[in-house]
Amino acid sequence: MVPPSHIHITPGDDAPIYRQIVRQVIAGVASGDLAPGERLPSLRALAKALVVAPLTVKKAYEVLESDGLIETKQGQGTFIRIDAAKSKQKASERLHSTLRRLVIEAEVAGIEPHELQTLIQQATQALQTERRTKGDRA
Repeated sequence: MVPPSHIHITPGDDAPIYRQIVRQVIAGVASGDLAPGERLPSLRALAKALVVAPLTVKKAYEVLESDGLIETKQGQGTFIRIDAAKSKQKASERLHSTLRRLVIEAEVAGIEPHELQTLIQQATQALQTERRTKGDRA
């Protein structure tokens, strides 16, 4: 089971708490920190660890489940789906608004489109390096 310490709430973040949880679970799946089939904390355990209402965690888990990243098995718990990384359609829908915000923020900051592409490529390479490093340790 994933220790709740993998998920942190940032009070000053613009995103609501449930969205922060969603983002961190997605990032955990992308980075390999959360493996397919891995059990997530129960709603109550995560809510208690984060000092938030259980309904907040429930909303995050509902979003993650509707996006095909997690599944709840009655009486067993909530798990990262085996095919979580392959949910392209949902990921595309989810990323649209995130990419739009990113492009707007880059424009406001004076970052040209080609510079933004370079930053995205660097972030992709860093993620791949992280995965390789974790694979070497396993």
